[in-house]
Amino acid sequence: MKTQDDHLEELYGLPAFTFPLPGETARLPEPGTVAWRIGHERWTTSEPWGDEFARFCAEVDLARVRALIIGIWDDVEDTDPSEVIEALLAVRDRLPALRSLFLGDITDKECKLSRISQTDVTPLLAAFPALEEFGVRAGEGTGMGETLRLKFPALRHESLRRLVVESSGLPADVVRGVGASELPALEHLELWLGSSDDGADCTAADLEPILSGARLPRLRHLALRNSEIQDEVAAAVASAPVVGQLEVLDLSMGVLSDDGAAALLDGRPLTHLRKLDLHHHFLSEPLQQRIRQALAPAGVEVDLDQDCVLDINGLRLPDTRYDLCEPDICVGPVSY
Repeated sequence: MKTQDDHLEELYGLPAFTFPLPGETARLPEPGTVAWRIGHERWTTSEPWGDEFARFCAEVDLARVRALIIGIWDDVEDTDPSEVIEALLAVRDRLPALRSLFLGDITDKECKLSRISQTDVTPLLAAFPALEEFGVRAGEGTGMGETLRLKFPALRHESLRRLVVESSGLPADVVRGVGASELPALEHLELWLGSSDDGADCTAADLEPILSGARLPRLRHLALRNSEIQDEVAAAVASAPVVGQLEVLDLSMGVLSDDGAAALLDGRPLTHLRKLDLHHHFLSEPLQQRIRQALAPAGVEVDLDQDCVLDINGLRLPDTRYDLCEPDICVGPVSY
């Protein structure tokens, strides 16, 4: 199980390579053979992110760069990545081969997911019309008394095939913005909805434009993860037209109980799926067995892993900590 204790190991099928610190003698790889990470672990360097990016632009042939991973910037709790976005926009013409971009590859040790400041990221998509993959990690920061949250107004992008938004509290307007976007090439959509304690305020109704599939004709992998309203999400998915075109349905990492799973089984057929991912759940053994009996004979791969299980005075609960929460016991969606 990959957690936010780890940086991305690859992007766009390319191994991640962190651009060296000043004075390091590491040999630079060929520009198009790696996913370049700009931004070092917190407290390992005093070099501002902008200076590091300027060195990268001077030393690497940007015309051959295919994937970029943006790590921690200067103070992610109090500063949104506006300067990072501006720096990328300033060299857009020098990055004709860029196909994949991840903004905010920040580990839990560097900054809790819930505290990562964000902003409107859609100018990046507008600036790179050939981009095929985009990912962002987002929480809610505060700078100069202003709340710094992710924004994603509706847009049209012809080339984007994969969109990932990892959050412990996704704003409803982001969900609605994604749902209202025209993304005709999108094949993989992953949204971490999160908890109201961390700012999540979307409802199952906000997902309707996504679940209709009308603007997502090529969608094959839908992940609506890490939600405290997972039962409501599962019930909405159960009757969703988009289900018929999917190969992978992922409702993992949330507060999914027997009610939500039963609604899912009683809805549209799922036997055409290649995989149903429900790992990290709150399902009874009889309901788990019902899922296996319904889908396994059709060849559907079903993930019902509960991860680690805590045994507390005889009460067995899924361990939702993922080594990310504080030592106290968490019984809700993943929140960092």
